[in-house]
Amino acid sequence: MATKKINILIVEDEAIVALDLSKGLEKDGYEVAGIADNAAEALEIFCSREIDIVLMDVNIIGEKDGIETAAELLKFRPVPLIYLTAFTDADTIIRAKNTYPSAFLAKPYNLTNVRIAIELAISNFAIARQPESDGKPGVAGDKDNLLQETILQMNDNIFVKNNYTFIKILLSDIVYLEAENNYVQFVTTDKKLLLRLSLGQLLEKINYKPLVRIHRSFAVNINAIQSFTEQDLLVNKNGSPVSLPIGRSFKESFLKNFNFR
Repeated sequence: MATKKINILIVEDEAIVALDLSKGLEKDGYEVAGIADNAAEALEIFCSREIDIVLMDVNIIGEKDGIETAAELLKFRPVPLIYLTAFTDADTIIRAKNTYPSAFLAKPYNLTNVRIAIELAISNFAIARQPESDGKPGVAGDKDNLLQETILQMNDNIFVKNNYTFIKILLSDIVYLEAENNYVQFVTTDKKLLLRLSLGQLLEKINYKPLVRIHRSFAVNINAIQSFTEQDLLVNKNGSPVSLPIGRSFKESFLKNFNFR
């Protein structure tokens, strides 16, 4: 599937709290990839599933607490981390800060606060991991524009805001982009999304070399091209060929993507 739900790992020693939180997040459109109440179980889930964000209680079962467990998880792969805990003393806060969490929510918390924390965590994490050029933030480094247009990039995925949640899209599943007035139709292997920004703005925000502009109204994933002439090209959309025009002023830059012998 080209679009996926964001996978959340909940590490919480109170089963009722964990289940209520899981139910609320899934109702919002997130995917709860697993619930753990100890370090070993959390590590197993984290390493076996594609986890996008971790909600971590500080007080969990076992010798390792939530902060130690979070540090272990982040050694394998950096992801946004949110602490949910009743412990708000200075020592706990100092220890938690060493794992660079995106948020620290004191219990009792409500789903609205968790929802906001998740959105901000994903946004800030995506911004922090963007490449830089000329000593300035990269293409997605403008925080105000990035949050307003609700499209974020993390590694090989982008996240598009839809109601309360972000939809995850694998970059390699993009087929083409089509400009329509002030909107861009975002076409993947199995979905179409309409984003309110220009084609140029969208291309500036997505750091993905195979996505190239071929026309003032079109950009294409060159890996999705089936064939092309000097005037147009064919891509495969759900088993059906789709013809896209190659603009005269974009022809030269398009051909530079191929090694001719």
